[in-house]
Amino acid sequence: MRTMSTPDRRWGILGVPSSRAAHWPGLERGPAALRAAGLVAALEELGLDVTDHGDLPEARWRSAPSTGGPHDVEGVLDVLRDAEAAITDVLAEGLTPLVLGGECTLALSLVAAAARVHGDIGLVYIDGGQDLQLPADHPEEPILDSMGVAHMLDLPGALADLAGRGPRRPLLTPEAVCFLGYGDNEEDVHGLVPSLRLTADDATADPAGSAAQAVAAVTAGQDAPPRFVVHVDVDVLDALLLPGPDIPQYGRGLTLDTLVALLTALVAAPGFSGLTLVEYNPDHDPDGASAARIVDGLAQAIR
Repeated sequence: MRTMSTPDRRWGILGVPSSRAAHWPGLERGPAALRAAGLVAALEELGLDVTDHGDLPEARWRSAPSTGGPHDVEGVLDVLRDAEAAITDVLAEGLTPLVLGGECTLALSLVAAAARVHGDIGLVYIDGGQDLQLPADHPEEPILDSMGVAHMLDLPGALADLAGRGPRRPLLTPEAVCFLGYGDNEEDVHGLVPSLRLTADDATADPAGSAAQAVAAVTAGQDAPPRFVVHVDVDVLDALLLPGPDIPQYGRGLTLDTLVALLTALVAAPGFSGLTLVEYNPDHDPDGASAARIVDGLAQAIR
């Protein structure tokens, strides 16, 4: 039986329909597709207190190359600034943000807003990769979507405008981050030592235990009450079992049941303060079946 730690939680749903930081268009339609699959109604039918803040203006991928730098930096920064301001408004109303994206860079906006409102904040990062790339790592593929955590940590070579998002720089220290459920170790080329790493195999073997370890790790250095947010990239899922992630991984991702078990434990944990759900691409799910399954799974996890 699940015990709710905060039965009076009020949710604030916000869509950030952007693909500016991505490889190509498609992600900007993700929030609308999840809404069309019945997300808000599903949460309300469970008796949850939900305030829908709507969607920010669509920011579709565009060709905006730069010389020696990542693609469309200014466009991405515009999205992040608007998202951070909107998430801050949600938090200021005493609501727990459920932010629908868009790209993984959206985690910067959630963490920055939560840090402004709550002070110390931890991050549980549920993703098929770790988003630790920097512009110099892959100049042939200068896509900011794989660089969000590197900029939150202000790793050497980070872009000042991205690393400077939020009330402090660095926005996070490695001790405040846990990578959970990932299947790709290749991104960690900087020798980062986070508070904890738990692979897809770890998460599958013990979802509730992995979630508890993650929360304990990212809040260990905080004063009471502890605070943390959760970032979910649907590419953490096995795309053969659930088509829809923008960047698929085959045969090594989590099942939806495992992701639901992780989120159930994380959302119920003391200090949970917000969630991003990103990287669902409707182009990869033409009949909407995966969107319906994602909505059902999310509703199970946060009820």
